[in-house]
Amino acid sequence: MKTKVSLSIFGITLVVLFMYCGCSKDVPATLYKTQNVIIVVVDGARFSETWGLSTKEFIPHRYSLLSKGVFCSQFYNNGTTSTNPGHTAICTGVYENLNNTGAEYPTNPSIFQYWLKTFHRPNNEAWVISTKDKLEVLSDCKDEAWKGTYRPSTDCGNLGLGTGYREDITTFISVSTKLTSNHIRLALINFKQPDAAGHANDSAAYLQGIIDTDNYIYQFWQQLQSDAFYKDRTTLIVTNDHGRHTAGHLDGFVSHGDNCDGCKHIEFFAIGPDFRQGYISNTPYEQIDISVTIGQLMGFSVPTSNGKVMKDIFKK
Repeated sequence: MKTKVSLSIFGITLVVLFMYCGCSKDVPATLYKTQNVIIVVVDGARFSETWGLSTKEFIPHRYSLLSKGVFCSQFYNNGTTSTNPGHTAICTGVYENLNNTGAEYPTNPSIFQYWLKTFHRPNNEAWVISTKDKLEVLSDCKDEAWKGTYRPSTDCGNLGLGTGYREDITTFISVSTKLTSNHIRLALINFKQPDAAGHANDSAAYLQGIIDTDNYIYQFWQQLQSDAFYKDRTTLIVTNDHGRHTAGHLDGFVSHGDNCDGCKHIEFFAIGPDFRQGYISNTPYEQIDISVTIGQLMGFSVPTSNGKVMKDIFKK
């Protein structure tokens, strides 16, 4: 009888271990230390001026943090390489050729809606904070089962959708303030300057925009590490919505939107308590993989996502 009881307990233990081993998207948050995730999108920066540049001279802070984080060398936007479609792919895990003016909501619910519903959290713990007003559409979707519900808070453009863009420094100050006053748990932050300067054909301002956002990102990380609420339980992800054209296009780097490598090949850098340190992944990943990777970290499912969990960047 004692042997049978022992075997039964052993069998139950195996089942529990199997359920918790990361074989599903529905992984309990208790498996990971991450309780908060901050996504920073450096709008329209080409890979060739960030991680693709051997000197890393425009991203010195992120490069210095690599010893504590992960970098994916083969990370791509495999959808429409424009602002709203790119941000939508990050937040929903689905590529969609959306109207790029902010006139159309994503079809599918976002990581914000899934997280807010799963954990019954107040919406002031989830944020879309953007220099571009048109990204306020990331706060909702067209799916009738989700439309108008579990919406994150927003701080986009001057006063919301249709009010125009603002300066990146305004967004930086807003984020820094909210990290302290709201203790944000899940957020996407957009900085426009590299993209705006690129469209203006101002290469100096474009490069300065990349440098400035690198400074903002570093200051965010320092702030997170100095606050007991965030320290050792917050993951910071840095990526792009799209890149921009490389040589061979009539307008050079001014535009973006096609399938050239300059538009598709983008950044993925992350640092947090559950990721490997000093690790460079050469595994091909893409924008839609961010959604389920965040779900894995925070313990909620994103069933409408077409992405896959970026398993090799996690600690073994």
